[in-house]
Amino acid sequence: MAVLRPDITRRLLSRRELIRAGGLGALGLGLPTLKRVRAAASGQPRANSCLIIFLSGGPPQHETFDPKPAAPIEIRGPFLPIGTSVPGVHFSELLPLSAARADRMCVIRSMTTGIHSHSTSGAFMLTGHEPTSVAESVPPSAQDWPSLAGAVGALRASERSPLDAVILPEPIFNNPAIPWPGQNGGFMGAAWHPHILRCDPSQERIEIEGLTAAAGITELRLDDRRDLLGQLDRRFHRLQPSAGMAELDRFQQEAFDLLHAGATREALEIEREPAASRDRYGRGKFGQSVLLGRRLIEAGVRLVQVNWPREPGDTAAGSPLWDTHQDNAGRLKNVLCPQFDTAYSALLDDLAERGLLDETLVVVMGEFGRTPTINPAGGRDHWGSVFSVALAGAGVPGGGVIGASDERGGMPADRPVRPPDLAATIFQLLGIPPDHEFRDPFDRPLQVTAGGRALREIVGA
Repeated sequence: MAVLRPDITRRLLSRRELIRAGGLGALGLGLPTLKRVRAAASGQPRANSCLIIFLSGGPPQHETFDPKPAAPIEIRGPFLPIGTSVPGVHFSELLPLSAARADRMCVIRSMTTGIHSHSTSGAFMLTGHEPTSVAESVPPSAQDWPSLAGAVGALRASERSPLDAVILPEPIFNNPAIPWPGQNGGFMGAAWHPHILRCDPSQERIEIEGLTAAAGITELRLDDRRDLLGQLDRRFHRLQPSAGMAELDRFQQEAFDLLHAGATREALEIEREPAASRDRYGRGKFGQSVLLGRRLIEAGVRLVQVNWPREPGDTAAGSPLWDTHQDNAGRLKNVLCPQFDTAYSALLDDLAERGLLDETLVVVMGEFGRTPTINPAGGRDHWGSVFSVALAGAGVPGGGVIGASDERGGMPADRPVRPPDLAATIFQLLGIPPDHEFRDPFDRPLQVTAGGRALREIVGA
């Protein structure tokens, strides 16, 4: 596996900044990240691609995949369980479309981080590595472990798309605007960063920050500016030849390839999707982001992570995203569950109809769950002790339930599953052995998981 030495890393980063200011800016593009250094992992994949739906804020287990009908109302809440397409398995009545597709899903009901803070429990889920701090609002650091998205994109590069791993429609942050750790390449640096596509796919015509050519930039002008950048590059080569600069030339070419790449470029043009198809996902930002994720998977992107998007003005709200500290029942019934249920069911149907579900792993998760008791404001608070995760596709046994929470939905009662185990499962399904070794920028050998073991119920013995 190719490893960036610290001296080359420094050259790459400074070179990248120079190009951003004097090269890509001249192109009218502003592409913040280009192609990453790639490495090969030697597994036999069951999944060709992965789509992660991240329900930022922490969805409640009681009102989604793990209802507790026998518990008192202050624990179970006002909603009833409903039967699913799998006899004996029940979901909340708020997810009728998902319940009808339970035979395609495997639900983990004993997921646990033991951390009740958004950003650090989130970093644990997004990387599979336990954070050194469990405090809230810990800012990202250059010492963070790389995200699952970054690792998959670097270790199993796409063969059909210039994009290996994509996060959309925005990164995750705490109020007021504090980004989470665990969302990028961490200590592996920019070479492992996934592409973050900031966009609103619900708009009539999608505009993607950094990937939409500036107004007036035609194909001819784009080619002219590529020629100009090539002339600048040749001058840099004469002044300061290096392996790092040669690598950047490849990054530049791949950035242009993205803008000219037929399938990937068309996938980003969500307006090409038939109106009826867009309607089935829901016309909101989340539903259209899931649809855009499906289009990118079809175009060959290896991993797409769709984060639950922010609502306008919610950075000052007490219950943003799935963080339902107040009016848990109202938020779930009127805003959150209908959007998720609509988009998720449409995604599973579309992947199945296109013959892609058998080779696409779909993971639904958040950073944690919610407390087993409802607070005086009618909400549920942070709870990392036990929560639910759903997997589908890629040969995942349909209709399965792994583990169980106790009668209150407050602690694991059977088969606790921790983030390293979930990460190991995702990696193994994608053909990256959980003990796969890579080397950091200081040439130290590291394994992709921290002792995690892939779930035998999903990957087999």
